[in-house]
Amino acid sequence: MASKRKRILPGFGLTMGYTVTYLSLVVIIPLAGLFWKSATLTWPELWKSLTDPFLISSLKVTFGLSLVAAILNVIFGFITAWTLVRHRFWGHRIVDGLIDLPFALPTAVSGITLATLYANNGWLGQLWTPVHPVINGFLSKTGVASLLAFCHLPNQVPAQIAYSQLGMLIALIFIGLPFIVRTLEPALEDLDHEVEEAAESLGATAFQSFWRVIVPALVPAILTGFALSFARAVGEYGSVIFISNNKPGESQITAHLIMKKLENNDYAGATTLGAIMLVISLLMLIAINTLQWWATRRSKAV
Repeated sequence: MASKRKRILPGFGLTMGYTVTYLSLVVIIPLAGLFWKSATLTWPELWKSLTDPFLISSLKVTFGLSLVAAILNVIFGFITAWTLVRHRFWGHRIVDGLIDLPFALPTAVSGITLATLYANNGWLGQLWTPVHPVINGFLSKTGVASLLAFCHLPNQVPAQIAYSQLGMLIALIFIGLPFIVRTLEPALEDLDHEVEEAAESLGATAFQSFWRVIVPALVPAILTGFALSFARAVGEYGSVIFISNNKPGESQITAHLIMKKLENNDYAGATTLGAIMLVISLLMLIAINTLQWWATRRSKAV
């Protein structure tokens, strides 16, 4: 009888037990406690919390800015990853190392730094002061401002980047960019150059080769990076709180609203808001993961 093959790792039963225990202590039990504490509210109190106009406004700001930041990060992150993978230039390693800077910086430091840079007297804020009236005039003349107002969106750019939604968006882009770049880099490195050469030999232009060959192969990685960037932006607090004026109904994020309830010892109300954010985030991530699964199956079939 052949001897059993010696395994380096323990068997399924032991590893599964450790996995379930770890997930229970770190994820399942805390989340269950969140919903349990929220359940202490009466139905009228719960309905009042759900229909609070400040909550609805903060959810729009939180998820709206996070979505826009994740979309912009896909664009800028793709360009950055493409440059780092396909080209070698002086200072390549320095630029590659700077990509991870948002991971290393405390979020509060990021927020304070960005607020200082983009204030009216900051290095970058001074450049914005003479530009914003021109942009507002262009939006007004072209009718874009009216269209934005019809969609209940801000129809003018602020006079100051810091302490506005524009500054909050920059902060979310800053902390989310590394997720896109680090997700796309391995996918770009594994991309077979012979496929591009074959497309060009068959008469495809550079744009056709890029759009019909490269992009479809990178869709799963793009969606993964988008999901990570979006999730990071939704849960961000430190950097956003320092570059926002935290005005209720205008630029207040839901995390700040939760902190205010905790300061007032309203733990049930705070956990209720946390549960609402958790449910919305979970539904959006399920939708993104479903799209990613479909894109992966489609790319394998092709």
